[in-house]
Amino acid sequence: MVQTTLCYVERDGAYLMLHRVKKEGDMNRDKWIGVGGKFEEGESPEDCALREVLEETGLTMTDYRYRGIVTFVSDRWPTEHMHLFTCTGFTGELRDCDEGDLAWVPKAQVPSLPGWAGDGIFLRLLAADRPFFSLKLRYRGEELAEAVLDGRSLSKKSLTSIF
Repeated sequence: MVQTTLCYVERDGAYLMLHRVKKEGDMNRDKWIGVGGKFEEGESPEDCALREVLEETGLTMTDYRYRGIVTFVSDRWPTEHMHLFTCTGFTGELRDCDEGDLAWVPKAQVPSLPGWAGDGIFLRLLAADRPFFSLKLRYRGEELAEAVLDGRSLSKKSLTSIF
C-alpha cells in the first residue's frame, strides 16, 4: 500500500495548484492537483506534507490542518492512503516545480480544472469545513465507480444532499 500526502495551500481565496505536465509516466499527467507526494521511511503524515510542500513549492508551512484520509482503490494502481491537508500560513518564495506548473487558482474555479472525479468530493468537504473524514474512492480506469464517506456509500443523489 502506498502512503502519500496532498496539501491545498491557500492564499487570498485561491489554492496553489500543480498542473502535472513534466513527468513521463505520471498517473496524474495533465491533471491539476494540490501539492504532495509519497512518504519517506520514518515520516509521519505531517513530516511528509511539510517536506513535500517545501520541495515542490519552496514554501514552508507554518499554519496547516490535517483534514482527512482518502483511500484510493484502483484496477490499475496499488491502493493508496492519501493524507489530506490544508495550509493557510507559510513563509518563503514560490519557486518552479520539476513535476509541473504551479498556479494560484481561485477556489471556485478549481473544480472545473481537469482532475480526478473524486477530487471534487473532498474539495467540497474542505469547502464545507467538514470535520476530519475518511473517504474511499474506487476507480475503474479513470472513472469513479464508488465513493464511501465515513463508511457510508455515496450515491449521486446523496453527494448533492450531503454538502
